[in-house]
Amino acid sequence: MSTEHQVVVVGAGPAGIASALALKDAGLSAVVVDQADEVAASWRSRYDSLRVNTWRRFSHLPGRPYPRGTPTFPSREQVIEHLDRHSREVGMELRLGTRVERIDRAGEGWVVETGADELRAPQAIVATGLDKTPVVPDWPGREAFRGELLHSADYRNPAPFEGRSVLVVGPGSSGMEIAHELTAAGAATVWLAVRTPPHLLARQGPGGVPGDLIATGLWHLPTAVADRIAAFAARMDFGDLTEHGLAKPETGVFARVRNEGKVPAIVDAEVIEAIKAGRIAVVPAVAALDATGVELAGGARIEPDAVICATGYGRGLEPLVGHLGVLGERGMPKVIAPLPAAPGLRFAGYLVRPGGLGYMGKQARRSARAIARELRGGRAAASLRLAGPGMQLETDRRPGS
Repeated sequence: MSTEHQVVVVGAGPAGIASALALKDAGLSAVVVDQADEVAASWRSRYDSLRVNTWRRFSHLPGRPYPRGTPTFPSREQVIEHLDRHSREVGMELRLGTRVERIDRAGEGWVVETGADELRAPQAIVATGLDKTPVVPDWPGREAFRGELLHSADYRNPAPFEGRSVLVVGPGSSGMEIAHELTAAGAATVWLAVRTPPHLLARQGPGGVPGDLIATGLWHLPTAVADRIAAFAARMDFGDLTEHGLAKPETGVFARVRNEGKVPAIVDAEVIEAIKAGRIAVVPAVAALDATGVELAGGARIEPDAVICATGYGRGLEPLVGHLGVLGERGMPKVIAPLPAAPGLRFAGYLVRPGGLGYMGKQARRSARAIARELRGGRAAASLRLAGPGMQLETDRRPGS
């Protein structure tokens, strides 16, 4: 069976719901398709204490702020409620529990193939998110390890780890938060394995100013200037952590975001205090596992009861669009919305930058305006604006974006 739509949006997370709401506000209709049975599936699967790393004013859906009284950094449950409530607005069409298997060109439009039918539309938006497929490194000896091995996507709270020794792998925001939560809740020993020294950004700066508010301002400066300012701020906030196992990164924080797509670890002061006090022991990267323990880079060995891998996610876009020539390094789209990666095809929610959730709303509105023009007959002109990653980067650097 085949059905016709104006726009098909693949993914019912923040970027997908933002895209559909912006299209609705522009007078267009869209169907949102997701394999999960509820919207915001990725948020529902995260650990209980998760909070947004960004200010609530930078983290809401387009034109739909959080309710009065929402804290500066909304909780996981508040984000889920926000997405769920607005996904049920009049004019929103959801097709949940529907797995998208492939997206193909169909004449002047697109066909989105599911296991049950085909959705056809002149416009399609892919918004399945940066954090789709949990990645656990294929360390030598991984299958032989008799302790508990899990990805941070499967971690919920510290209760099961009380009195146990735990190795957390990965010094990003989630890894540091989980490590701190474990030690605060009574884990016997907590190690944090670090391969590449992370850049650190305080969740709240002096006077309680949200760290991402500062970072968003720095984003629009020349990269070298922004890096120098961010490095100075990190020294003021955290001091020199080299003796505690966290050496100064070799590259600047904004250079790493732009060139490698790697974000800083956004942390609260108590996490760094726990590291300085030795309650979280920073150790080198994992080299191998065996039945009873973990060999670290440099030859040291530890024997944790459990290993929690805060080692990131894959995009999982290859089965959907890998055959279309629109993906580049690390499986990322070559061109990000609001520009089309191919005529009538956009990728929303894949830009790594400060204030990412809020930017999704701006991105959604710009895409909706462009799609409205293209549906009125301006696709030929829009196609001339197809750009590579370099042009997209410059576009995203403009002040006020």
